[in-house]
Amino acid sequence: MLGIKIICVGKLKEKFYIDAEREYQKRLSAYCKLEIAELPEQRLPSDPSGAEITAALAKECEAIETKLTQGATIITLCVEGCEMDSAGLSAMLTECAGRGESRLCFVIGGSFGLHEKIKSRADRKLSLSKMTFPHNLARVVLLEQLYRGFKIAEGSKYHK
Repeated sequence: MLGIKIICVGKLKEKFYIDAEREYQKRLSAYCKLEIAELPEQRLPSDPSGAEITAALAKECEAIETKLTQGATIITLCVEGCEMDSAGLSAMLTECAGRGESRLCFVIGGSFGLHEKIKSRADRKLSLSKMTFPHNLARVVLLEQLYRGFKIAEGSKYHK
């Protein structure tokens, strides 16, 4: 069974996000071994300087690196990543499993994104959309798309 770890900077606080995450965790349990690792987002002043943002991203990067699964395929969610449709994500999951890549690590940054060091370590960079989403919503969207990808691969009618 494919192992998927989602490393997220920032904690879910809103009940509707927590409920959605739990629902997709339950649904995905039939298709993969899912692990979600939450890391604290660095606190910044309301109008941070570029240097303050860079320092915060560097600290978040260090925390992310401790959670990466050794030997896993690393997929960062970032604006410069490639966009793909749901069928494309399904094909990527199937392709990874077919090549023996049994562990995938998806990395979602906080409000200011991800440090360049993590992006450079990525095997793939993925963008959910050209639109900007709150990182908590991106997490729920990723979970839903993973579930949809598995349903597409099995030929289910979930994906219409």
